[in-house]
Amino acid sequence: MTETHNFGSPITCHAWNKDSTELAISPNSNEVHLYKREGNKYQPTEVLSQHDLRVMSIDWAPKSNRIVTCAADRNAYVWTLSDNKWKPTLVLLRTNRAATCVKWSPYENKFAVGSGARLIAICYFEKENDWWVSKHIYKPEIGRASCRERV
Repeated sequence: MTETHNFGSPITCHAWNKDSTELAISPNSNEVHLYKREGNKYQPTEVLSQHDLRVMSIDWAPKSNRIVTCAADRNAYVWTLSDNKWKPTLVLLRTNRAATCVKWSPYENKFAVGSGARLIAICYFEKENDWWVSKHIYKPEIGRASCRERV
């Protein structure tokens, strides 16, 4: 069955949680708005606002319940739910163009970030330093790199 919901502004990108009871959207800005389904409506729960420029892509990991976002500010953040608050961790992308798409791997231990710099950043968590880092795959023959279903 098709449902229609109005969130008040154009949506750049969105992602659902595992059971589709929560929704993350970017209303064409540097923020990500989180909503929880209550009955027939989605109620706002939190606003994630670490990015400086427009959020371009969101992905919500079904097993670990982590959110990853990337934006035109060339940054990505991994958001972890801790004590009912979403905590951001900056990802070291090392790219000189906008990050345009992001996708978790099936095991949710890595994710890929595509960008306008003709590269794909494969990001993983480095336990020794407690941060997310990236390794680059260069694709000089294409104009823009995009993420696929499998990382």
